[in-house]
Amino acid sequence: MKQPQIFLLLALLFLFSFKAINLEDNLIKDPVFSNVVYTGDDIIYKNNPLKSDEFYSPILQGCYPDPAITRKGDDYYMVCSSFAMFPGVPIFHSKDLVNWTDLGGVLNNVSEFNPHDTAISQGVYAPGITYNPHNDTFYMIVTAFTGNMGNIIVKTKDPMKGWGSPIKLDFNGIDPCIFFDDNGKGYIVHNDAPDKGKELYEGHRVIKVWEYDVANDKVIPGTDKIIVDGGIDLSKKPIWIEAPHLYKKDGHYYLMCAEGGTGDNHSEVVFISDSPKGPFKPASNNPILTQRYFPQDRPQKVDWAGHADLVQGPDNKYYGVFLGIRPNDKNRVNTGRETFMLPVDWSGVFPVFENGLVPLEPKIKMPKGVTENKTGKDGFFPNGNFTFTENFTSQKLDYRWIGLRGPREKFILVTKKGLEIKPFAVNIKEVKPTSTLFYRQQHNTFSFATTIDYKPASEKDLAGIVCLQNERFNYVFGITKKGKDTYILLERTEKGNSKTIASAKIEIKKNIRLQVKAKGDSYEFSYALNGIDFQNLGGNVSGDILSTNVAGGFTGALVGLYATAANDAQVN
Repeated sequence: MKQPQIFLLLALLFLFSFKAINLEDNLIKDPVFSNVVYTGDDIIYKNNPLKSDEFYSPILQGCYPDPAITRKGDDYYMVCSSFAMFPGVPIFHSKDLVNWTDLGGVLNNVSEFNPHDTAISQGVYAPGITYNPHNDTFYMIVTAFTGNMGNIIVKTKDPMKGWGSPIKLDFNGIDPCIFFDDNGKGYIVHNDAPDKGKELYEGHRVIKVWEYDVANDKVIPGTDKIIVDGGIDLSKKPIWIEAPHLYKKDGHYYLMCAEGGTGDNHSEVVFISDSPKGPFKPASNNPILTQRYFPQDRPQKVDWAGHADLVQGPDNKYYGVFLGIRPNDKNRVNTGRETFMLPVDWSGVFPVFENGLVPLEPKIKMPKGVTENKTGKDGFFPNGNFTFTENFTSQKLDYRWIGLRGPREKFILVTKKGLEIKPFAVNIKEVKPTSTLFYRQQHNTFSFATTIDYKPASEKDLAGIVCLQNERFNYVFGITKKGKDTYILLERTEKGNSKTIASAKIEIKKNIRLQVKAKGDSYEFSYALNGIDFQNLGGNVSGDILSTNVAGGFTGALVGLYATAANDAQVN
């Protein structure tokens, strides 16, 4: 080839490359997130280091409320409420009650469980899980507030391998639990309203029992019976008797329930009978678990204890799992209702939670025979203070990453550069599935940081971090456009009303680091254009709207990687 031809070829290659680069720059790109680091740094764990025979309670930190537990041989399975988070009903496995493995969610088929149009505190809650040795089958039963499902049950021979399709059950009420007697006969207990015209006061509820047709998976019509009316003493107008569980021990039937509502007056009570259909007599020493009697300003405060379930541990001693909360410095509940554990003394007639009637401590003794606390190691779920790092290098995401009202797989793609989010034309304030990959806030003092590769194309495009209690109470910290300029903004939404706290014009030359840090009620949002030197946006802001005290509902705060093609946050 002659020299002029070589120069012409090189010139054409240069022009083609230049045009290709410019074309690539002008393409609308979906945001790519990488190097997410969540760090929890609560003082309670620094002040209470573990000894070799101890583990922390709560065993599941963050929004994992309403625990229920069952056992088959050496295997323990525990489920929790998930509301409109997806997949529904988180499930965990353990061999020793100390070290737990996250198995994802029981209801993970969106064609069978679809909370796409429900507020975050609806969806599913208060599950029960029971192993039936007579047919070697596990049953998970729950109330679903979506898709006209109502009370449903799903079954499996092996929870490690997934669950069958939901079976709709023909009864009203909430908080169902299934029990199998020694002869294999099945019963369902649940909370319900009193018979029509017999409600005596606000919060008056009853516990009902049904006989269950095990062969055909349905309650037997006409077998329902009220076994508790109001609570342990109807004359004192007890409220919200709920979350019932039936047990059999030494020839007697025990009914354990929550009472007092899921707030400051929450407690656990127990009844006894000679038949699963009653009559049930309350224990003389009720409540057997509560935190309602203590000063509000007590140190290391745990509150709202109740909604419990019992299981026999590997040392043949009983243990109870239950929900509780750990409020922040303003007595606000941002981490939500968490799953705690205590040993249970059942040497007498009635079970009693050990140290369940004194202020709860942050750690307990491991069951005898359990030799190692491996939480946070070897794939076991962490607790205490820990750091969770996600580089999105695996196609199988950690189960701690969840969707809202729909599966995360609908909007994510793991690429060589990180996690790409395909933005829905939905913003975080809508009661629809959002293109947000969420992580539960698990500490009152924490930081959450991510690197984002993103250039918004219009004012409708935004990507970044969202801190969310629900669709009407949240913070959005993201990158968007105004005219031809790119901005970063911080928006606060309270009671559905949004206000931009601060915004700043930025020039994106490479990836940006975004970070939210909280110390109790004080939250800070910052960004680093060079990935290192962080600049605060909006100063210190209150986490009040991320608490159930202010926002209401049943969930805890979530932190998410957020993208939308329907942005309505306004640049100042």
